[in-house]
Amino acid sequence: MESQIEVREDLIFIDLDCDSREELIKYISDQMMNVGKVKDTYCNAVLERELIYPTGLNTGDIKVAIPHTDPVHVNSAGISVATLKNRVEFKNMEDPNQNIDVDLVFMLAVANPEAQVPLLVKLMGVFSDKELLKKIKDSKTKHEIKQILEELIKE
Repeated sequence: MESQIEVREDLIFIDLDCDSREELIKYISDQMMNVGKVKDTYCNAVLERELIYPTGLNTGDIKVAIPHTDPVHVNSAGISVATLKNRVEFKNMEDPNQNIDVDLVFMLAVANPEAQVPLLVKLMGVFSDKELLKKIKDSKTKHEIKQILEELIKE
């Protein structure tokens, strides 16, 4: 199945400096809204979903979060990636009582619910690949991260 997820350099952030998951989600949501990917309801919907269905994943040395929400808040499919200057605390997807300090955030704008599952499967493949996570985390340019993601999505 062909993925319609667009990877844009203006939605990739290197060494993003945020103090909380709320600040981080708001910042990335605003950027996604500025380029027309998501509606103005997206940010609050992601924050609310995060309280019920946390998205922090303990993926070993480099921990990730995949905040997202329902397609009703999305204009067109996209993904935003942020490497973080300092780790940001998310709740653990597997145990919401546990906190995880994440290094990487993959924020998803999924327009088509049927496309969400294949995308999540591909991302889980990335999350289990320690070398690939390290490569993304250590990337110094947006272009480098964009190439990694595009390669991944088209597979």
